[in-house]
Amino acid sequence: MSTGGSNASAPMRTPPCSPHGAKRNAGFPDFAPLHPGKKHMPMVQQKLGAACKKIAVDYGIEGGAPGSKPGFAAAGHLYCDSVEAFRAAFGPHAKEIMADIPNYTDIPPTIQISEVKVG
Repeated sequence: MSTGGSNASAPMRTPPCSPHGAKRNAGFPDFAPLHPGKKHMPMVQQKLGAACKKIAVDYGIEGGAPGSKPGFAAAGHLYCDSVEAFRAAFGPHAKEIMADIPNYTDIPPTIQISEVKVG
């Protein structure tokens, strides 16, 4: 994981991303797009409480070349004030949060912690 800097007061974003190309589950074509935005991310936000300032979910629709597959099926973004705030809030709920992922995909998430500089 990368923090992108050490400024503890800057907003932090933690986007778990689901890359395309994993094996497919019988119940959905490698990614069930409604679950993360309607169930998973709101559940994560509730678990993280006041540490999670906002959430966002985006779904990959195309890669860099016209008609190509996007690099990621989706990315969920958790906005927290600091890495420390995220870790303190996420840690106690990590198992439950991660256990929900198989409910909508069999793609292992790629997690990165970023510092938001613009936006």
